[in-house]
Amino acid sequence: MNFETTQYGFIYGPATVERACSDDKMGWIVLRVGTKKHPYLQLYITKTGKVRVYDARGEWTPPEAKKPK
Repeated sequence: MNFETTQYGFIYGPATVERACSDDKMGWIVLRVGTKKHPYLQLYITKTGKVRVYDARGEWTPPEAKKPK
């Protein structure tokens, strides 16, 4: 499998992972992950560890958990 480092991240097989931006004062970072079939996903990670995922259509939301009866 191909592995190559780039200026802002790395390419591993079909995926490209890059750092996009960050804010040291607020403590958040944004990473971008992309493939040929899916050009990019943005992973927004807060200083508390919360992760939000975005693509061209907007934010991905997890499915609601089913409550037991």
